[in-house]
Amino acid sequence: MKLIYEKSVEGRKGVKIPERDVKHYPALPDNLLRKFPAGLPEVSELDTVRHFSKLSKENYSVDSNFYPLGSCTMKYNPKALEEAAALGGFRNLHPFLCYSPSGKHSISGALELLYNLEKALTAVTGMDEVSLQPMAGAHGEFAGMKIAAAFHASRGEERKIVIVPDTSHGTNPASSAMSGFDVITIASDKNGEMDMDEYKKNLNGSVAAVMMTCPNTLGIFNRNIREVCELAHKAGALAYCDGANMNAIMGKMRPGDAGFDIMHLNMHKTFATPHGGGGPGAGPVCVKKNLADFLPGPAIIKGADGGFSIIKRPRSIGRLAPFFGNFGVLVKAYAYILLMGGDGLADASEKAVLNANYIKAALEKFYELPYKRRCMHECVFSASKQMEQGVHALDIAKFLIDRGFHPPTIYFPLIVKEALMIEPTETESLYTIDEFIEAMKDAAQEAAEDPELFKRHPLSSCIGRLDETSAARKLNIKYPEK
Repeated sequence: MKLIYEKSVEGRKGVKIPERDVKHYPALPDNLLRKFPAGLPEVSELDTVRHFSKLSKENYSVDSNFYPLGSCTMKYNPKALEEAAALGGFRNLHPFLCYSPSGKHSISGALELLYNLEKALTAVTGMDEVSLQPMAGAHGEFAGMKIAAAFHASRGEERKIVIVPDTSHGTNPASSAMSGFDVITIASDKNGEMDMDEYKKNLNGSVAAVMMTCPNTLGIFNRNIREVCELAHKAGALAYCDGANMNAIMGKMRPGDAGFDIMHLNMHKTFATPHGGGGPGAGPVCVKKNLADFLPGPAIIKGADGGFSIIKRPRSIGRLAPFFGNFGVLVKAYAYILLMGGDGLADASEKAVLNANYIKAALEKFYELPYKRRCMHECVFSASKQMEQGVHALDIAKFLIDRGFHPPTIYFPLIVKEALMIEPTETESLYTIDEFIEAMKDAAQEAAEDPELFKRHPLSSCIGRLDETSAARKLNIKYPEK
């Protein structure tokens, strides 16, 4: 496919724009005048429409094909949720109405929706209070660690260490460091769980929190999770749950009941809101009652008369976003919860776990399975067998592109050599999953029979193999002038 610049013909135009009559406007200052031509392609309207129509077909989305993308679930977004968020009463609200006394009545429905969503999330997580303000999962995680820091500071305690297992999401140590903590990483034992002996050795009065991804990035549920939380509390530390993998336990286990004090949720992973293109997103942060005062503000309260109002939290860590975060995304999440109901949410988790274990059982003869346990919502293989023929996880990912599948996450988690993390979600049919399994089996067979040919994939995509190192380090997005 040619670049639009390659279709450019001098003098060709898709639209005629009249000359600006500067007599009726103040003259622009010199520093705002363009010194050089814009360098835009010269194409007709028809060429422009055709170019971007073709380009859109090259875009991959969950609406077009299967995403087996572990660690960042590309969960299907029911179209009914889009319709709910597009209702005029939600779509047309101006954010500044939050601060206008005259606008209180006009936003009462929106406040009620947000309030009810908070209560629904407390029911799902076993927590007591929620802030919907964070605008992404990592944003909510950062809020959670700022809350932990504020909590210890309020008690006059200087705790500077956060314990993180090596099976955590990469954002866990990053959020901790950004909040002023030092990070200690605990290795996993042979079962893929945090080594409890090493954990106990590192627990002391300097530990502010332990952060657990639950289930972890191996797709394994830590059977010692209650003991992990109890030991943290005995040491005066908080227990933080990375709720990014909540889609595996939603309706089956509540992190708050296990002893966690803080957690965040990734709405796109669990409650079917959109993901991709950099946003928009939502990452509510949930806490136990003793931490509620530190949540990002403002808070929505329900009065005795059934009305809703906005208050400031007394010891809030402050605002993390304007207004109430990405309101449209939160509308979709609330619509999803109402659509599914409690039994439906639990059923979604059951099917996500079933699908992942089905894939694991079908492929464990073809790929190395580093931890031979029942998995949760995702299974993690290693391409170490294929490495014997010089084939890597990256080559398998490129092969899947030719078969019409988005590749799974590769080389993560870091503790698995040549990792292939596969996460099907609950919405994929048995037919689709079987197609993917056959593609993975074919990949293993072709890699063994002709590894050099195998490493030439993808062959059918608009872009073939790139020098990925050069592409990352010598990025050039400027089309060369003729």
